[in-house]
Amino acid sequence: MRVLVAMSGGVDSAVAAARLVAEGHDVTGVHLALSRNPASYRSGARGCCSLEDSHDARRVADKLDIPFYVWDFAEEFHEAVVEDFVAEYRAGRTPNPCLRCNEKIKFAAVLDRGVRLGFDAVATGHYADLRHHDDSSVTLHRAADAAKDQSYVLGMLNQDQLRRCLFPLHDVEKPVVREEANVLGFGVARKPDSHDICFIADGDTQGFLGRYIDERPGSIVDAAGQVLGEHLGTHRYTVGQRRGLDLRVPAPTGEPRYVLSIEPVSNTVVVGGREDLAVGELGCIRATWTGEPVAGRWRGEAQFRAHGIPQPASFEAVGDGLRVTFDEPASGVAPGQTVVAYDDDRVVGSAVIAETSR
Repeated sequence: MRVLVAMSGGVDSAVAAARLVAEGHDVTGVHLALSRNPASYRSGARGCCSLEDSHDARRVADKLDIPFYVWDFAEEFHEAVVEDFVAEYRAGRTPNPCLRCNEKIKFAAVLDRGVRLGFDAVATGHYADLRHHDDSSVTLHRAADAAKDQSYVLGMLNQDQLRRCLFPLHDVEKPVVREEANVLGFGVARKPDSHDICFIADGDTQGFLGRYIDERPGSIVDAAGQVLGEHLGTHRYTVGQRRGLDLRVPAPTGEPRYVLSIEPVSNTVVVGGREDLAVGELGCIRATWTGEPVAGRWRGEAQFRAHGIPQPASFEAVGDGLRVTFDEPASGVAPGQTVVAYDDDRVVGSAVIAETSR
C-alpha cells in the first residue's frame, strides 16, 4: 500500500512512519508548512509546526530512507484555522483550533492531495483505533492508551475519510513509543510533547486576539444585570474563567465569580457563582457522523474537551444538528466547543455547541 505519513517532527509521527515501513508499505513522509513565517511558531516543548519540527521530521525520514517533502499549506491554514479562531472569539465563542486543523487541513486538504497523487491512505501519529468490518465500513474507537487517546479531535471525520486513514499507534502506550524511537536512533525519542496553540508563539492568546480585534470597553454584569465592573473587549474572556475579572463589587457570599456567558451584541460579560456554570442541555449545529447518520434518540457519552471526562447523556438528531441532554449537569461548557458523541469507546459523531441551557 502506498501511504503518505504526515510527519509533524514529533516522536509519535516518527514511530508511526517507522511501523508502516516495517510492515512493508511504500511510505512517503510529508511535513506541513502551516505558517507564513515558520520562525514565529512555537518550537521545542511549546508547540508544533516550527522550522525546528520540519528539520526533525526530515532527519527521521532520512533514517528510514523514505522520500520526504514539505507541503506549503500556509494560506489554507491561515484562512481555515487562524481566521476562524479570531472570528469565533469575536462572536463570543470558544473554538478548538487543533480540531479545526484536523478537519480542514490534515484530513481534508492533505488527504485530497494525497489521493490525487496516487496514495492509498494517509497516516498520522494520532492515538486512536480504526476497526474494519466485513461490510467494508470502518469504525473509530478510543486508543489503547487512555491517557493519550485523541479520538475526540478526530470526531469530525466521515466514513470516506476513515477508510483512507491509518493510525499505527492505536495499540501502544506512550512510553513504548518513546522506547521504539530510542531503539531506532531517532533524535526525537525524548522530545517533549507539543501543546498549546501553535500559531500563538508567546502563549499570549489575549495579546494575539488584540492584534485582530479592536478594544471595545463594556460592562461586566451579574445575572440580574447589575454592573460589577468593566472589560476592554469580550474576546478577552471565556466561559468558566475566574481570574482577571477585576470586579469592583464583591459577591454577597464572598465566593469567587466566574464567567457564565459572553454577549458580543450587547458587549457584556455575565458572571456568577460556580454553581451557575452548570448546564444540563446543549443545542448543537453542524453534526457530522463517522458512519451512517443516527436518527431518533439514543444513549451514550458526551465529551466536550480533548481530555475531558465523558459525561453520560441522551442524544437526539435535530435537522443537521444535535440535542444533548446530560444525566447530571456539566460545568465549563461554552458555545463554540465541539461535543463528540461516544457509544462506549466508539465515536459516533460530533457537533459544534451553539447554545447551552440549565
